[in-house]
Amino acid sequence: MDLKDIKAIIDLMKKNSISEFELERQDFKIRLRRGPNGGSPAQYEETSGVPALSPLPAQFPAAAGLLPAQGVGELEIKSPMIGTFYRVPSPEAAPYIEIGSEVSPETVVCIIEAMKVMNEIKAEVKGVVTQILVENAKPVEFGQPLFKIRPT
Repeated sequence: MDLKDIKAIIDLMKKNSISEFELERQDFKIRLRRGPNGGSPAQYEETSGVPALSPLPAQFPAAAGLLPAQGVGELEIKSPMIGTFYRVPSPEAAPYIEIGSEVSPETVVCIIEAMKVMNEIKAEVKGVVTQILVENAKPVEFGQPLFKIRPT
C-alpha cells in the first residue's frame, strides 16, 4: 500500500470521525488509530510481504451480515465497510429500492463509496423492505444498519 492510499484512508477517517481502522489481506495488514478527540495525527502500523495492495472488490459477500432486527421477524442489512452511502446509481436516476420493494439475494440495494471506489451492496436475502435507515449521500460506518427487511 502506498502513501497516497494511506492518506486517503486517514482523510476518510477524519471526515467520518472514525478513530480506528484495520485492513488485513493475505500478506498485508494495516492498522490506523487516531488520538482522542481526533487531536493527534493518525498513526499507522503496516506489515506486508507484498509492496502493493490490490483494489477493493466491487461487491462484498456476507461481510455486511444479515442480523435479526429489533422488529419481530425482520433482518437488518448492515454496511460491510465505512464510506458514503448512495441509494441511487447516479444523481438523476431512481433509487435502487424503496420501502415496500421486494428484494432477492442478488438485488443491489445501494452503493457505498470508499476511497473513490463504488461498491454495490446486495440484499443477500429474499424479502420486502420495511425501513431505509440512512439518508442518501451520508457517511456510514462498518456494521451500521442500512435497511430492515421482512423475509418472505
